[in-house]
Amino acid sequence: MENGLMEGVGDRFLPNKATTRAELVTILHRLEGKPAPQESPSFTDVKAGSRFASQVQWAAENGIVRGYADGSFQPNREISRQEFAAIFYRYADYKNYDVDRGRSLDEFPDKSQVDAYAQVPLQWATDVGLITGSSGRLNGHTGPDGHHSPPVTDGRC
Repeated sequence: MENGLMEGVGDRFLPNKATTRAELVTILHRLEGKPAPQESPSFTDVKAGSRFASQVQWAAENGIVRGYADGSFQPNREISRQEFAAIFYRYADYKNYDVDRGRSLDEFPDKSQVDAYAQVPLQWATDVGLITGSSGRLNGHTGPDGHHSPPVTDGRC
C-alpha cells in the first residue's frame, strides 16, 4: 500500500479477499506508472470511463491480458491461479524478462486440470517460485468433502 500499488476498501486492506482480474491488472498498471492506453476499451464488458477501463485496455494493448471467446474480459471475476500465472508470464515477457524457463508440472497430481493456455505460464511460474502449490497441488488441497480448498480463486496465490 505504501508504494501505491494497492488500495484498501474504505479504511481497510482486506488481505484475505480474493483478487479480481481487474485488480491484478490495476496493480501492474500502477507498477508501470499508469501509462495511458492508445485506444478505447476493446472488451464488451469494459466500457470507456469505467473504473478499470484504462488499466485493462493498457494491459490488452501490450499483450498482458486476453479476453474470453465471447469478447468479454470479466473484470470483477475472481482470478484463478492459472490466470494469475498467465498474466504474470505475459507481463514478464512484456518487460523482456527471461520467460524461456519452466519446470515440469508432473509433480502436481492436479496438473490435468490446467487449461492448455496456462501450461507454459504455470511451468514458468512454478520454476521462478511465483506459485508453489498448496498441499502438493497447484490448486490447493482436497478436503474431506472432496472439494479443493483453498479454491483456485484464492487471493493469496
